[in-house]
Amino acid sequence: MSEARIDKWLWAARIYKTRTIAAEACKKGQISINGASAKASRTVKPGDVVQVRKSPVTYSFKVLQAIEKRVGAKLLPEIMENVTTPDQYEILEMSRISGFVNRAKGTGRPTKKERRDLDEFITPEFMDDFDFDLDDDDEE
Repeated sequence: MSEARIDKWLWAARIYKTRTIAAEACKKGQISINGASAKASRTVKPGDVVQVRKSPVTYSFKVLQAIEKRVGAKLLPEIMENVTTPDQYEILEMSRISGFVNRAKGTGRPTKKERRDLDEFITPEFMDDFDFDLDDDDEE
């Protein structure tokens, strides 16, 4: 029975662009194998289910072949099977529709609507009525 390191398998199965990013994801606790958190050196074997947490969704992949060499995208159905539940894709679609995934209200850069509200709040309506061409000579 063949086995492969999880960081190499994630890279070879084209889930992550580089092996370094895959290893970093393991370090951050975003990867779990059969429900248990996995380090980069942990091995996977055919039949294992790998969960990959890419906010806001947790993808699930069933390992069909443990490989450490990257393969073409056409060969992926032989390497892994996507077993992500439909409700996870619903979460992804909802976040796409809402536009703002991980932004708490009042943090970060204001949205266009928030900016307009701010401008309206800061600039009172009666400010347009004044003429601000005051001369310093009048004060003497």
